[in-house]
Amino acid sequence: MTIVVGQTDLPLERIRRGKVRDVYAVDGDRVLLVASDRVSAFDVVMNELVPFKGAVLTQITAWWLQHFAQDVAHHMITADADEIVRAVPTLAPHHATLVGRSMLCQRADVIPVECVIRGYLSGSAWKEYKASGTLAGEALPAGLTESARFDPPIFSPSTKADVGHDENITVAQVRALLGDATAAELERLTRLVYGRGRDLAARRGIIIADTKFEFGMTKSGQIILIDEALTPDSSRFWPADRYQPGGSQPSFDKQPLRDYLEGEKQGGRWDGNAPPPTLPAEVIEATSSRYRQAFRLLTGNTLPVPGA
Repeated sequence: MTIVVGQTDLPLERIRRGKVRDVYAVDGDRVLLVASDRVSAFDVVMNELVPFKGAVLTQITAWWLQHFAQDVAHHMITADADEIVRAVPTLAPHHATLVGRSMLCQRADVIPVECVIRGYLSGSAWKEYKASGTLAGEALPAGLTESARFDPPIFSPSTKADVGHDENITVAQVRALLGDATAAELERLTRLVYGRGRDLAARRGIIIADTKFEFGMTKSGQIILIDEALTPDSSRFWPADRYQPGGSQPSFDKQPLRDYLEGEKQGGRWDGNAPPPTLPAEVIEATSSRYRQAFRLLTGNTLPVPGA
């Protein structure tokens, strides 16, 4: 039986409810992240749920973090529901809800910057470039086409917003906000993780066009990768064998949802803010299918949850 989760109510202190994840305090050193099946686009949370989405986000992140563990410190302790219940026995009655979508993590203070990196000119970056020839207000070379590859990739951070829209900021603004050393380390880690992920995904026939990461700081002052990594929520995945610069690309991420919402905006039926429009069943199913397909292509495995 497929379990679809919009929000959770666990016997732990809930620290926050984000656009997608519920975060609970386990103790002073650990937190529990539970990815719901809520879906957001253009920084607006939809009313409908997307089956399997929370499990895909959690399990893809766990898969990536295991690959990066030798080179990048991260927050994951385990994403196995059995191990989580053994570590936190009070969660035993909620095991079915936790399967696939939960991650026990090291606690860290969130650094308030979204570390966006773009390997290709797409999405909001293409819109800005068409309008002004810039990205985050900084000039790009003339004559670029949609979906053109950046070499090297462009680090283009933004503010981090739980509600409303993120705002692009310059690297200089990140330095002013966080200090030179922290800003430099965030960019180094972002480029490292994206580069490793891009190369690994390419061997599986997937182009990771762009992505965003979040980082936190532990009590000891170490910067670690937190939240999700290289998932369909945080990235654009394109089939490498169909890549053709000069236009938009087919994708393995939540592009069906974005495309539908763009049509609603262009038709004057939605202004891009909450409340969102109602999603047709076929858009929900297409989005769910893309999430599961992304998991299978990357990992070679079937999603380890009932009904997948």
